[in-house]
Amino acid sequence: MIYSVRGKIIHKGQDVAVIECGGVGYACRTTLSTLSGMGKIGEEAMLYTYLHVREDNVELFGFLTEQELNCFRMLITVSGVGPKVGLAILSDTDPERFALTVATGDYKAFTKTKGVGGKLAQRVVLELKDKITKEQLASSGTSETIIENISSGGSNISEAISALVVLGYSQAEAASAVARLDPALSVEELIRQALKKMAANL
Repeated sequence: MIYSVRGKIIHKGQDVAVIECGGVGYACRTTLSTLSGMGKIGEEAMLYTYLHVREDNVELFGFLTEQELNCFRMLITVSGVGPKVGLAILSDTDPERFALTVATGDYKAFTKTKGVGGKLAQRVVLELKDKITKEQLASSGTSETIIENISSGGSNISEAISALVVLGYSQAEAASAVARLDPALSVEELIRQALKKMAANL
């Protein structure tokens, strides 16, 4: 099992990065977010890896963070989701938003990814909801209190999320926007601050 590779970046392609370690170039299939965050050719990088073995093929996948690697490993356990689709999904989202999308059941967010239809998106949410634990969500920077509020469906937090969804945002976008706000705030204030936060990220 190859846990990680560290070395000089000698090639970057559409969905692959080659890291030279000890004179050997390791081609790692990866996501757009890892490619954009790992630096330029000639610089040093470290990727967390997953070795995917099939009868007719062996491929190495690399990710800039352990969170992204964990999301990938969970995704490819879903029936119908292979490594190619897993990379495509993670190229369209980050680990925190991925976890919140699954936790809130917002399967429609996954249908924005090429090759992911409604049935497959629903299967991803259904099969991974129990695997997205509080610890995994918390490790992505979302407080446990907010996670409990989102999951329980009560409180000002969930009302604010519902209001933002009515305004046209996805459940995952809305949940991500309010995730670090004070749950003691009024619904109106949560919505106001969330909208301000999302506008700043545009």
